[in-house]
Order: sequence, then C-alpha cells, then structure tokens
Amino acid sequence: MRAPAAGRPRRRGRGAAALTVLPGGGTRAAAAARDGKFPLPTAPNRSGEYAVLLTGDAGTGEEAQHAVAAAARAVCRAEGVSLAVGLGDNIYENGPESDHDSEFRTKFEEPNSGLDFPWLMALGNHDCSGLIPGSGGDPSRGDREVSYAKGSPRWYMPSRYYNVALPSADGGDPLVEFFAIDTNPVSSYVAQLDPRYRWDGPYMREQCRWLDGALKASRARWKIVLGHHPYLNNGKHGSAGSYDGFVIGHYTSGIHLKELYEEVVCGRADLILSGHDHTLQILEPTTRTGGTRQIVCGAAGKAGDGRAHFGHPATWQNFSDHGFMVLKVSGRAMTVDAYTVDVATRTARLARSVRTKSPVRSAAALM
Repeated sequence: MRAPAAGRPRRRGRGAAALTVLPGGGTRAAAAARDGKFPLPTAPNRSGEYAVLLTGDAGTGEEAQHAVAAAARAVCRAEGVSLAVGLGDNIYENGPESDHDSEFRTKFEEPNSGLDFPWLMALGNHDCSGLIPGSGGDPSRGDREVSYAKGSPRWYMPSRYYNVALPSADGGDPLVEFFAIDTNPVSSYVAQLDPRYRWDGPYMREQCRWLDGALKASRARWKIVLGHHPYLNNGKHGSAGSYDGFVIGHYTSGIHLKELYEEVVCGRADLILSGHDHTLQILEPTTRTGGTRQIVCGAAGKAGDGRAHFGHPATWQNFSDHGFMVLKVSGRAMTVDAYTVDVATRTARLARSVRTKSPVRSAAALM
C-alpha cells in the first residue's frame, strides 16, 4: 500500500483563514459561521495557542458520556478551547441508521451541549457496523455521518477523510494541520464484501495516495493524524498488525493499517491520535515511530479493564478511568494535558501534562 510520490507542495498564502482541504483538492474557508454552524478557529487564543479537546469512543448516550462532557465543559472554558476532535465510535453500538437518526441528538448533540465549537470527527468500527455490531463490515454506513455533518452546528466531517489547517498568528504558513483518516476498511473484524472497500480496493488506494500527498504538501509547523484504530497501543486491543491477538489475514489483524502508518505517517506527523481502546495513553516517541508520538484517548464513554496488556514505552497511561485530553499548540511547543473524570461528581482531575518543543523532522518528511 505504499503511496506514489505526490506533486510539488503548494504554499498557502499569508493571511489565510482556516482551510479544509478535501480529497478532491478543493479548499473551503471558514472565517465566519454560516448556516448556524460553529466556525473553525482562525487565530490562536489569548494564550497564543490553539486549545483542542480530544475525546474518543464517546457515543453511548449514557451517564458516563454526559459526565465526561460536563467535566470537559469546565476545563474548556478555562483553557480557551475552540475546537474538538472525536476519534470514532461516535454512535454506539451499530452506528446511525440514517443521516437523521435520533441517536445523533441523544448520543452527540445533547451530551455535548455547551461545547460549542466544531468537532473534527473520524469514523470508528461501530460507526460502520455490518450485521455484527462494531464489526466495521459496512464502511458505506459512514456516509450517513458525512451527510449529517451538513446540518449539524458541531459535527465536522466534510468527507470520510480530510485535512484541516489552522493559521498562525501572523497569517503565514499554518501553525497546525489535522489529517483525519478512515481506518475501518483495513481494520474490520470481518472481510470486506464490497470490492470498493477491500483492503487493496480503490477506496484505500485513493486514501493512501491522498494522505501521502497531503502530508508532503503541508507547510504546517505541527502535523497531526487522527484515526480510530491506533498504531501502537498497550490496551487489550493491541497494536496494528496484531489487533486482538490476530496476526494473519488482511483485516482483523490490521496489518495493512500498520503498513500505512509505517510507510506514510511515522516520521512525518508529530502525533497519531486514536481511540478504539477505552483507555488513556500518552506513549513515547521511539525510533520505531520515527519520532511520532502515539496517543490513545478512547475513554469518553466507556472505560478499560484496569491493566496494561503490552509494554510499549509510555510517558503516562490509565486503563481504568473515564477521561479526555486537551491538546495545546503554539509556535513554541505542543502540550497534551490528560484528565481523568470522576463520573459520580462529574469533575475532572489533571493527571499528566506532556510538552513537546520540536516538531518531527526526518528524512521521510523532507523527501
């Protein structure tokens, strides 16, 4: 699945607003709210940074989700958060039945009331359920979430995969760029029956070429890839290439997602943000990752089993509590604050803060 070389990078002009770059190559400015939608931020906050709420595996509609959102509201007000990321499994257990399913309201809009900014959403395996809940066996169901985004003030998903660049304070090259990918066709629990979504089908070939080209073309200081399934993970689901103990086959093991991360992302992006495992993990960047740091943030609706299953080097990890994270990005540094949440009291506790001063720069990134 190695992507072919992309064309020459295009520099963004000075004074640009936040831009969404669609897979087809078009851009869309978001300098002001239109049609009642919350606008993408166009400048850093008073602290000179973009503050971004990170959540994953949230969409249960149950008390834990409401408690995490309530705790996050207080933190977001204090930190000047203007953007959120939803790392998949947005609608448990089967995903939406249509683009106007009432579960969008009960499992997203209502719990997140007051978190009034755009949410960059990624597709999870439960969003693409086939006959078996959470199987990821029907990726086409993700189109319902893309369609829903057209009318929601919060839900931001202009395509199944896309990138969003946020400008620097001086209007020069972007300060940070997010690349949302769809990991489901190469990480499903069942084989894909639709030829378009096979592991080697046209959809994944197109997505891989797009991601490779978008990362090469990006002039952002910080580059962040977000996808539901992690590259590395110490929780029970394990890492790409051996998910849930499977090491053969084109799908369940995630072997081709491992290839995509290693061949296209590692050493070029500063962060990989993922959910899937219902845990909170800030893993260490290593030689294997080319300096890219893996973060797992999937405890906004469900919690883990209380123990580590693998031993990838970690700065901090929690396998039992609900929680969320806040990413703060400035020209000087990138900081990840991890919060655990007491569901009974709906309060957050800052558990760990990790600061990175230098963006990833490698031979792969400069090719």
